[in-house]
Amino acid sequence: LAQSLVALFVSSLAISLVFAIIPLCHHVLVLAVVMAVAGLAMGCIDTISNMQLVKIYQKDSAIFLQALHFFVGFGALLSPLIADPFLSDTNCILSNGTSNASSNLPHIRKSLVPHHPGNLSHYALPMRGMVVTRVSYAFWIMALINLPVPIAVFFLLYKERMVPCFNGSSHPLLSADELALETRPGDKDEPPTTAPRPHTAAGHGDLFSCCQSRNFQGASFTYFAVHITGALVLFMTDGIVGEYSGFVYSYAVEEPLAVVHKVAGYLPSLFWGFITLGRLISIPVSYRMKPSTMVFINVVGVLITFLLLLIFSSSVVFLFVGTASLGLFLSSAFPSMLAYTEDILQYKGCATTVLVTGAGIGEMVLQLLVGSIIHDRGSYSFLVCGMIFGCLAFTFYALLVFFHRMYPKPSPELDEASPKAAVPEDSGQYQR
Repeated sequence: LAQSLVALFVSSLAISLVFAIIPLCHHVLVLAVVMAVAGLAMGCIDTISNMQLVKIYQKDSAIFLQALHFFVGFGALLSPLIADPFLSDTNCILSNGTSNASSNLPHIRKSLVPHHPGNLSHYALPMRGMVVTRVSYAFWIMALINLPVPIAVFFLLYKERMVPCFNGSSHPLLSADELALETRPGDKDEPPTTAPRPHTAAGHGDLFSCCQSRNFQGASFTYFAVHITGALVLFMTDGIVGEYSGFVYSYAVEEPLAVVHKVAGYLPSLFWGFITLGRLISIPVSYRMKPSTMVFINVVGVLITFLLLLIFSSSVVFLFVGTASLGLFLSSAFPSMLAYTEDILQYKGCATTVLVTGAGIGEMVLQLLVGSIIHDRGSYSFLVCGMIFGCLAFTFYALLVFFHRMYPKPSPELDEASPKAAVPEDSGQYQR
């Protein structure tokens, strides 16, 4: 856990530095390098935070994963609102021709939320003149807002005696029993609970232990199949989140809907708002409902929503209703799939890395694919692509359930021993 916390500290501090540096980048190549560093840092935070929640809380991790991803959606909803006061309604460079061009540009402000503005080639944008933008302040404010995060992680390192220079006087924030939420039978048998410590610490002390080849020796076909199908489900569902939020604005302003730019600009915000609402609702729901059931509701809901969007493709009202519905159904897909897959694989945390990577690749690839198809085939293909991705997500989920039934269950002897060994294993790892 010490390696994970150090990586979280470095990554979160790097994000604040990147946001502070971005306004100072005056060359596109430098900006690309800085953005690549930010992407690496965010990928580390995403993977490590999910993996450690799974390893620490195990069967109770579904609730904490839902809470984690609620804040992910909340940040995605809040950050454009922070930046909005600093975005110009006109071109950011003043010149003699700006007055004629600026009247056509208010919709650019709205298109910055979905990150993919439409075809702007027919607008005259002056490239020379006095720069009047104040967008730099938005980046610096975001850098300051993020700064308490690395400070908090460093404080946790200090309190858990993981900082070499300051490990003598601090006391751990949480004891072992406070971290373990599972019921531990046989508390009086102290020797059996403490004996496994040296053995388990060796197996879980390395951040990259999942990548070691010895972990795959003797693994069954279903072991790999569960990883692959779970990653493919998230490839599709997270890819839908990326492509829908990125292109719903462009789809709305084109024929046949031809929604005015100001109204269409609310669609991505509505989508992310209902994703955030859905993740908030999923926190108490995940306490009562199995992750597998929640994932089933997610993929079926996405499929039905896209089908209705295709049927009522000429209705602006249903586009807003469908956008809200899609946000609700996609909201808990990621954390529920992590909890479901790790439940199958006995909470070793290795599947989390595969699933997070699959989701990230899907979000990147499907946006590129859908953008190319819309450019070639027209705006209607936007919904057709969503329907196809929804069908594929449901298919991969069905395969995952099939491989889950084939996956060998742990022996009863291990089941009886695991509650006693699980708590010291996690607690010892957490405290050291």
